[in-house]
Amino acid sequence: MSGQQVGYVRVSTVEQNTARQLDSVRLDKTFTDMVSGKSTDRPQLQLCLSYVRDRDTLHVHSMDRLARNLEDLRRMVRELNAKGVRVQFHKENLTFTGEDSPMANLLLSMLGAVAEFERALILERQREGVAIAKAAGKYKGGKPKLGPEQVAHLKARVAAGVPKAAVARELGISRETLYSYLEAA
Repeated sequence: MSGQQVGYVRVSTVEQNTARQLDSVRLDKTFTDMVSGKSTDRPQLQLCLSYVRDRDTLHVHSMDRLARNLEDLRRMVRELNAKGVRVQFHKENLTFTGEDSPMANLLLSMLGAVAEFERALILERQREGVAIAKAAGKYKGGKPKLGPEQVAHLKARVAAGVPKAAVARELGISRETLYSYLEAA
């Protein structure tokens, strides 16, 4: 008996579209995050990892959607395989079962390292661009994530004892952003 076909989809921001990821794959359940892949502390990823079980297949569009650093990628694939979960990356056309060849493991490491390198380059270019804009007096910082009513809601929920992580998820912001709003008060 085969298990479920489970999908994990991730985009970095709510403005991005998830439609191209796994659009032709028949899935029983899909978990979707709209947050940065810089860490594995993503709500839907954590739900997905606890949901999958022996004989399931986890479908991911590409390795960089699951993890943006090699250590996290290898650890997650290894832990999933240990649970009996197959991990299939569609863009790279690779599937990992835990009984993989040395070549498959090499490809996982190489392509994972490329994703990590790509993220480092993006961050470096971003820092350079911000430095240039600041030097030219054009850098004004990012747009506020929340409006005044949302900030008031945030403060009221935290004051009522709702866990900060839950409030951040409700508002679609990171915990760091939540703490920034609380400190500004």
